[in-house]
Amino acid sequence: MIRIHFTADDFARVRFAPRPSPVPELHAALMMLGAPHEALLFGRWRSRLLRSLPSAVEPLADLVPDGVAPAFLDVLGDTLDEGVELIRTARAEFVRAGIEQVYARRPAPPWIRALHGGDAGAWRTLGRAQRAAYETVLAPVWPQVQHLHRAEFTRHAVTVAEQGLGVALTGLAPGSRLRDTVWEWPLPGAPGVREVRLGGRGLILRPTFHWRSTPLIQDLPDRPVSFAYPAGRGLPLLPDGSDALDERLAGVLGRTRLALLRSLDEARTTTGLARRIGVSAATASAHASALRAAGLLTTTRTGRSVRHERTALAELLLAGGAADGGSTSTLIQNRGATNPVAGVRGPG
Repeated sequence: MIRIHFTADDFARVRFAPRPSPVPELHAALMMLGAPHEALLFGRWRSRLLRSLPSAVEPLADLVPDGVAPAFLDVLGDTLDEGVELIRTARAEFVRAGIEQVYARRPAPPWIRALHGGDAGAWRTLGRAQRAAYETVLAPVWPQVQHLHRAEFTRHAVTVAEQGLGVALTGLAPGSRLRDTVWEWPLPGAPGVREVRLGGRGLILRPTFHWRSTPLIQDLPDRPVSFAYPAGRGLPLLPDGSDALDERLAGVLGRTRLALLRSLDEARTTTGLARRIGVSAATASAHASALRAAGLLTTTRTGRSVRHERTALAELLLAGGAADGGSTSTLIQNRGATNPVAGVRGPG
């Protein structure tokens, strides 16, 4: 059981994360990827992702040899770039303490030792690994994560407004109870009790749609306690459309640009696109420019803002074929003769 102790100030400082954060959601997905249980539901999902993970991701496994990540990796941030930067700018002593805890009883790989010493090359290795993992694991389903988060956020807000915070908290898990100032979260089959004392710091509720086990709690001095709980349907998230189609399109466009196109189910600004697919505004703008050059989206400027929309060609690509019944690959090749979609392929 988890027991979270509130003060009067803490009840006024409960917040629900307004949008999902790519880095913690990615880490939850990677932990679920390495979990051996629930093979019936997650076996195929794991097999597919493990086959497609690039070698650049391998260093991440070194950071979690026992399935528990060091605390300096648990950050928020509205985009992947923001999250990676928050990790990179963590206090050196905080990073060292996390690594020492993970490798207390075993020798650390050379690049981990270099990271412990603050080596810039080791930090670049970690950043590349996180971005490669995001492209393969999270980018294809990020629009779904955002949709599920909005639904969860709305449900929580309505419950708080209609029935109060206590009902909203206890409704997050079957058997959860609020006893005076202590919120109890049951963990069937798990021994012992974990006591978490907020002490006026407040609490951030953060749903995660890949994790299926015990809530993930970040309890650091002088910071609000972060409580990531399993939410959603309890099933693995799969990309919209057939896997085969997405794999073909991702091979030509790159996964981030494919996610950007799929997110344009309605016209969106560059900032809206960036939040939708979990990248910085500059990255979203660069990808949109490449897709626009290939004839896959149009951009309209209104005042200081711009809005992007998919073109008819993009709609045909995402639907899996041309209007005359031609295959997606043929459509891509034919388009490439005049305005090469192949040239859209880039670093993600």
